Amino acid sequence: MEGAFPGGRMAEGLVLCGVLVLCGVGLVPAEGPAEVPTPAPPFRKVDVPLGCSYVGEEERGLLRATGGSSSEHPATLLLRGLSVRDEGNLDDLTKYKVPQGSPDSSPIVFEASGELVSIPHAESLLHADCEGEEVNCEISPYSSRWAPGEKPCSTSWFIATLRLSSGISIVLVLRGPHCSSQEEEHDATLHPKLRIPMSKEGTLLTTVEFQSSSRNTSLHAHLGGSITLDCRFALAPSSSFSSLEWRRQHQGSGRSLFRYQVGSTGPAAQPNVHVDVKELLGSGDASLSLRGVSVADEGTYICLLSTPLHQVQHNIQLLVAAPPRVRVIPEVVSLERDVTTTLTCSIAGYYPLDVSVSWTQKTPEDDVEIPLSNARFSSHRQSQDGTYSITSYLSISSATARAPATYSCHVSHMALAEPISVSSHLMAPSPGQTGSGLVGGIIATAIFIVVLYIVLRSRAAKPKSEQLLRASE
Repeated sequence: MEGAFPGGRMAEGLVLCGVLVLCGVGLVPAEGPAEVPTPAPPFRKVDVPLGCSYVGEEERGLLRATGGSSSEHPATLLLRGLSVRDEGNLDDLTKYKVPQGSPDSSPIVFEASGELVSIPHAESLLHADCEGEEVNCEISPYSSRWAPGEKPCSTSWFIATLRLSSGISIVLVLRGPHCSSQEEEHDATLHPKLRIPMSKEGTLLTTVEFQSSSRNTSLHAHLGGSITLDCRFALAPSSSFSSLEWRRQHQGSGRSLFRYQVGSTGPAAQPNVHVDVKELLGSGDASLSLRGVSVADEGTYICLLSTPLHQVQHNIQLLVAAPPRVRVIPEVVSLERDVTTTLTCSIAGYYPLDVSVSWTQKTPEDDVEIPLSNARFSSHRQSQDGTYSITSYLSISSATARAPATYSCHVSHMALAEPISVSSHLMAPSPGQTGSGLVGGIIATAIFIVVLYIVLRSRAAKPKSEQLLRASE
């Protein structure tokens, strides 16, 4: 890595992917007697340069931009001394050397030391290129509350926001060198764009005073389940934690779900949310747990962490999903002449609204299922818990249907790993059943004729009996 990264993160990745050939590869133990567990790999300090964009604001006096109130300039965030596990693939890594060049044309290099505050997800940052991840980095000046007795320009503060394509987000509050003053102008070399002292290598020396991170920028929760929204932080010894607030925003409205102020009697929280205050104050774990997730819990969750001087936040998008329940009625139906049969596919309990329903037909002679386009649909219905339902109808006419056949209702939804298929079987009447019906009909007809003959004969014999009786009298 030595002196090989003038282009920041991309240049570093080209070398790292050559060095870290064993990235993510484990060894499979041979079969045999149990062996002594292998000790955990030791940690090693490495430097990680990241290609960034610096976004400055002219009115703050930190960047002399032209033609507008803000300006974007290429930058490099050099994270010094990150602790990562050494699994034997870091032997060729050396201390990063800043490429020499004119500060006017070169990227602004922010050299950040993690000695006071450890940088989270260091291994993900180091191996991002090797694992095909993208790292988005933005640095901007941070103007917040100033310490008592501190002039607005006595200390430079910057905020660096890192986002990995895997969903990890990291926010670093950087304490920079002092702004220019009459005493320092004679001894320090000022950066031509930021007008603050820079090192002999042309970098801006900063320290990480406050860091926070989240493993998730977007999460999916199942209806009725539980989920944890990750949010953590760490502070330099000179800083102190003030408060934590979790808020939810959805469809233009916001609501506070949890709030804890150091020194207060206790947290204020909604019934279905929980933050472990002991872990919050002990290890910096500000994660929020949701129990019994409902459709109403969907939205953007904001983790707001505050110190007396600074405030940072993480946004986590929570999407609620419920898979549909699918049923076809009837499951088995017989083909009858001159009869139209209607199959009903009931799809219920799904969220969100988007759902795809289709029908197919397959007979023993068909190699594949044949799509059908004559289905009818009801309108979407929403239940009290926020989930939706819909019904699809398929009419089968004996004049055109072929039996036996299988009619399938296929349902696709984002909450399903794969579509659901539920079938109804159309049965043809068997020859044996047809013959039995014919014989039964003949027997019934014969019985009817015999009974009718007996009744008519008895009626005809009755008048003759009456005449004989009268003659005998």
